[in-house]
Order: sequence, then structure tokens, then C-alpha cells
Amino acid sequence: MRSDKLILASASPRRLELLQQVGITPAHIVAADIDETPHHKEKPRDMVMRLSRTKAQLVALQYPDSFILAADTTVAVGSRILGKPENDLELKEFLKILSGRRHKVFGGLTLITPQQKIITRCVVTTVQFKRLTEEEIQGYSESGEGFGKAGGYGIQGRAASFVAAIHGSYTNVVGLSLYDTMNLLRGTGFAKD
Repeated sequence: MRSDKLILASASPRRLELLQQVGITPAHIVAADIDETPHHKEKPRDMVMRLSRTKAQLVALQYPDSFILAADTTVAVGSRILGKPENDLELKEFLKILSGRRHKVFGGLTLITPQQKIITRCVVTTVQFKRLTEEEIQGYSESGEGFGKAGGYGIQGRAASFVAAIHGSYTNVVGLSLYDTMNLLRGTGFAKD
């Protein structure tokens, strides 16, 4: 049975704002409560694809006749995954690691159709940070913006001034590649109206 209802399997306000930016308001927003701990020696690409797929599959159990969209984002320097900092010390450590270096933002994206077709993609964006001063690290930490965000920063806020260059999808760094999301939705017959 065809359904044009979209369920966003994410509690992220940034993902909702991004969808609304392109004229899509999900019928429901359902946070999938899963363990987001990386598996031993798991690569960032594999992790975000696994997590987005798991979130989508969990929510699809409640809404089998809908389009389910799930995403997961992580930041990596080399093979080291920088998740969401748990405290001020970890946030500052992440910023020191990112300072003056390139890092990759991996965005896992999964769409489950009403016909139960599962499509999973990984979008990768490269971001170059300028060299950060101790004062910038301290100030950003005190702002509280970096908590709850992969890598300990939000590109759409104060950390935008840290970004010297970006190659790839900006919205992927925010939390959801709109280009890839819209291509997935269009390719599976979703209509926003």
C-alpha cells in the first residue's frame, strides 16, 4: 500500500529544521532509543550506516505503512571517532584534536519505504578547521553549543568561524544531507504534498 506519510526517526531539532527548510514537515517525529556506542574497530562509515538503519528499522515496526527516514552523524579524524562529548573536558579535547586539521563528517542516511524497501547511504564531508587558540576553545566550551553534537561542535552556530574550508555537503555537517535525502525520497515515489 502506497503512503505519502513521512516519519522522522530522530529527535534532532536540526534535522527537523533542515527538512522544513525544503518544505517537508514529517507526519510524526519518533526518537529511536538505541545504543550508539561504536563496535570494536568499527569504521566511522560502517557505524553511521548501521546506526541509521537500526533507528529506521525500530521505528518502522510502529509505522509499517509509512516512509521512515533516519540519520546518524559522526566526526572522525583518521579512524578515531569523535562522538558527542560527555563533559567539558572531552569537548575541549575534541576541539584541540580538530584544531588546524582536516576531519571528515560521516552522515548515515536510511529510508524505509511503505513496501519495506530499505535504502542506506553514507555521505562524507571534509571540513578544515583553523588553528584554535586556548581562548577560542574555552569560549566555545562555555557557550554550551558543542554538547549533544558529534565532534563537539555545531557548524551552524559559533563554530562556523572555525571553519577554513568545507568540501561536500554543508547540510550533512549540520545533521542531514538535504541533497541526498531529497534524491532518496524522489527515487522511491515519496510526494511531499
